[in-house]
Amino acid sequence: MFLTISTTGTPERPATDLGFLLHKHPDKAQAFSTSYGKAHVVYPEADAERCTAALLLEVDAVALVRRGKGKGRGGAPDAALAQYVNDRPYAASSLLAVALSAVFSSAMRGVCTARPERAGQPLPLRVEVPALPARGGPDLVRNLFAPLGWTVTAEPVALDAEFPEWGDSRYVGLVLESETLTLAEALRHLYVLLPVLDDAKHYWVAPDEVDKLLRAGEGWLPTHPEQKLITSRYLSRRWSLTREAMERLELVRLAEADDSEVEEIDNAVAAETETEEKPTPLAVQRRDAIVDALKTSGAARVLDLGCGQGQLVQALLKDTRFTEIVGTDVSMRALTIAGRRLKLDRMGERQASRVQLFQSSLAYTDNRLKGYDAAVLSEVIEHLDLPRLPALEYAVFGAARPRTVVVTTPNVEYNVRWETLPAGHVRHGDHRFEWTRAEFGEWAAKVAQRHGYDVEFVPVGPDDPEVGPPTQMAVFRMTTAKEEKAA
Repeated sequence: MFLTISTTGTPERPATDLGFLLHKHPDKAQAFSTSYGKAHVVYPEADAERCTAALLLEVDAVALVRRGKGKGRGGAPDAALAQYVNDRPYAASSLLAVALSAVFSSAMRGVCTARPERAGQPLPLRVEVPALPARGGPDLVRNLFAPLGWTVTAEPVALDAEFPEWGDSRYVGLVLESETLTLAEALRHLYVLLPVLDDAKHYWVAPDEVDKLLRAGEGWLPTHPEQKLITSRYLSRRWSLTREAMERLELVRLAEADDSEVEEIDNAVAAETETEEKPTPLAVQRRDAIVDALKTSGAARVLDLGCGQGQLVQALLKDTRFTEIVGTDVSMRALTIAGRRLKLDRMGERQASRVQLFQSSLAYTDNRLKGYDAAVLSEVIEHLDLPRLPALEYAVFGAARPRTVVVTTPNVEYNVRWETLPAGHVRHGDHRFEWTRAEFGEWAAKVAQRHGYDVEFVPVGPDDPEVGPPTQMAVFRMTTAKEEKAA
């Protein structure tokens, strides 16, 4: 993937000043290592009248797979083989944005010791990106760049020039032209908007991304008409980070309107007296609710069926009342990650005697699961096809028969409260279904009746008066007669 930055000049102000501004000599071909490949800077042309710098990024596809998160993060998420076959080596994305920041870091900050007066002056600029993923099409490209002072040409790339009836791809050939922007402003626009248009990042979006966005967006993002879309996409639609960024951008806008400093606006509550707490993540609330239910049941030997990466097992190990904790999962990869999370290889002998992990499928009975006080199915049933639920039901309630079973699953009615979840979509791509409260209640009542359990329903998370809680939990307790017979 590559882009070019061109400028024109005069004998008094030669175009080759671009080399000073970028801190890259036009007579040299330079290479820089990045986390996912090698970046090259070359100058196809460099004279007093016209100068062009090209940034070429060679993506190491193997490194991208090894360092990626799987499931196509940073790759095209459209296919199961996305981590191996994707557009990352060719299409401008967050990979190119990171390379821009790394290779032209001084230029992006507007620092130029050799030509300090030129760094703050507008240049006649032309930026070309031959292959830009544009989720939203050419109209969105224009909506993002035009308000910043760019003349935008975004030509759709046909899926196949030999078959025009197939239509256009999601890629455009982008040309940006401006005579009113500094080079630093241009680079910051590209750094933010390339991954926004691609709508994917090759790395995990951490809280420090908010600071990066605000630094790169200084002077233009607070007043941009597409501010909300830019912020949400740049932060990978992480709601908590998006909200924080939007609040800070609003403070900047208010400060600029009032010709004052942000600190003067943001002084309603002194830092030392601020008592507002961040909301507890739903996953933490869910684990706490499960642990409380297990404590109430008096269970000491607990099964975590479908334990995933071992978060619940880790929480249970902190409470000594749980003397034996078993985590099972059909995925060996998940079990390997769980083992690392729990640090099994460094765990003391006494602690290690309380926990074990092994592979097991809930579609079949497993004699190793018999005789436990309690079993947990946390966010598990929705990952099975509906015709396979009876097999899980028998394996857990009919064969293993713990005295207590805790089941949690999403409440589909609550999905309308998620701002970033499109209508009609489930919360996770692997969910085969998501039930309403009535559907979950009907299933749980029938399971309890068939296998001799009583069932109680507990809301997890904020219990909305209209749509209920985000997570619904059922606690099954074996009836006294069945428990005595089993004993």
